[in-house]
Amino acid sequence: MIKEFREFIMRGNVLDLAVGIIIGAAFTAIVGSLVADLITPIIGLVTGGINFSDIFTVLRDGTPAGPYVTLADAQAAGAVTLNWGLFFNAVINFVIVAFVLFLIIRSFNRLQSGLKKPAPAADPTTKECPYCYSTIAIKATRCPNCTSEQPAK
Repeated sequence: MIKEFREFIMRGNVLDLAVGIIIGAAFTAIVGSLVADLITPIIGLVTGGINFSDIFTVLRDGTPAGPYVTLADAQAAGAVTLNWGLFFNAVINFVIVAFVLFLIIRSFNRLQSGLKKPAPAADPTTKECPYCYSTIAIKATRCPNCTSEQPAK
């Protein structure tokens, strides 16, 4: 059983998947930081200093009752909230990850198409009769339509 497990783990696909997950986790942390630390503050500055992580709707007050200035205050009081700003940050994260994956796949496809050699042109299998202009087999010595002898090439 251990031998089978070792063979399974040592397959190329499993190792590729493991590397992809590890790189994906690291990339997610980078994108999260990019959104939280760079993009969201710029959007907040443009929109008048809005902190998106503190945009929320209270569904049920906690103890003590609101109003709550920040999401952390509402959560500390045990209030039930809809966290619109955090959702907005998650959507921005998704759009950035999707865009980067699109760029990676696009680059990979371009690289693949550059490495492929075009298929050589196939030799023609037909020719045109110089007398009746019908299409005939390339090896034909006489046209089946007008019965004229075909010139040798």
